[in-house]
Amino acid sequence: MNALYTGVDVSKRELVCQFMDQHGDTVRPVLAVENNHRGGTELVNTIKSLSQRLNTSVVHVGMEATSMYWYHADQLLREQLSDLETRFYVLNPAVINGFKRSYTTMPKTDAVDAWVIADRLRFGRVEPSPAPDMEYEVLKRITRFRFQLGGTLRREKQRALDLVFLKFTNYHDEAPFGIFSKASMALLEHFSPGEIAETDVIELATFLARHSNNRLGGDRTPEDLATDLRRAARNSYRLHPEMEDAVDVTLAMTFDNIRFAQRQLKKADAVIERQLAAIPQTLTTIPGMGPVLGAGIVAEVGDIRKYHGQAALAKVAGLTWTRYQSGPFDAQETSLTRSGNKYLRYYLIEAANKVRMHTPEYRRYYQKKFAEVPKHQHKRALVLTARKLLRLVFALLSNGQIYRHEGGR
Repeated sequence: MNALYTGVDVSKRELVCQFMDQHGDTVRPVLAVENNHRGGTELVNTIKSLSQRLNTSVVHVGMEATSMYWYHADQLLREQLSDLETRFYVLNPAVINGFKRSYTTMPKTDAVDAWVIADRLRFGRVEPSPAPDMEYEVLKRITRFRFQLGGTLRREKQRALDLVFLKFTNYHDEAPFGIFSKASMALLEHFSPGEIAETDVIELATFLARHSNNRLGGDRTPEDLATDLRRAARNSYRLHPEMEDAVDVTLAMTFDNIRFAQRQLKKADAVIERQLAAIPQTLTTIPGMGPVLGAGIVAEVGDIRKYHGQAALAKVAGLTWTRYQSGPFDAQETSLTRSGNKYLRYYLIEAANKVRMHTPEYRRYYQKKFAEVPKHQHKRALVLTARKLLRLVFALLSNGQIYRHEGGR
């Protein structure tokens, strides 16, 4: 059976392509074209010409998932090669890097990388990548943006915590409200610990009430909170005078970043909820599974019919475990593979944490797994709970059913 294997090394500006037959022989010199519509069309014409000359029965085209530089080329090739029997592969770079290591003396060039991709396709045991479903792709773009935004917010909050410690040592442990509440950030921007310690309780309480819109929460009065703050300020270290201005400025800018990220998250959540409403799904009937987590899972899973079973979905999510065995030894403690789709794994684990708080069945399962080992208890129990939740996700999406409590499932 004659076949053509096309390996494409993708960069922002260029597509470098190698062409190989089923015997591993290169069938034309390397082709380098611009990564735009004109260059993609030239690649299409080259593949069609080679396919005709070699009388191929199937054409395989592979490229690495390099940022988003592969996306337009992949779409163009799928559209314009539809008259041929084709298989398209968007490959994890780790797959190609691992394969390339078997060639111990191979240099690092774009042409070599394209050749390795073509040869990897020729060896087989890689699954073709389905054409993107636009219904899920649109949702995926916004959920992945939110994922990155959430990471930015976490990093900015950690930076702020470090700066708060420098400015007001006892604040994290003794502040009577959350560090990132509106009143708290305003207080840290406007007062030093020394100023808090010397400010009149009524004046401090008035400031807190104004900047919290009189919603500090709890049963305690603003005056009580102000008294606690003054005591914490008196017990805190004093920052070196030459450091004060730098810490104040960087803390204020970090708080600005946090406020901006929080506003962006609200906007993203509104768009996600609107997009999710257009996709038939029942995941949000699971207690604790809100629209953001449900949308993240739905977007990454896509059409559930492309998975042969829940084990195949678990493999894509990286919720499988390695085995270590040698001779008579078979390790009982193994590690998570951590391969596959990091976004899907993240959303499943986050969802498992929420669901176990709202659902007795998953709470009991989490507690059972937590008690089984003496170390890494929470992490292990949460990942195992995510694996259990994945089975439910697969069943609900496959059957279009709503979630029913233990008695109903």
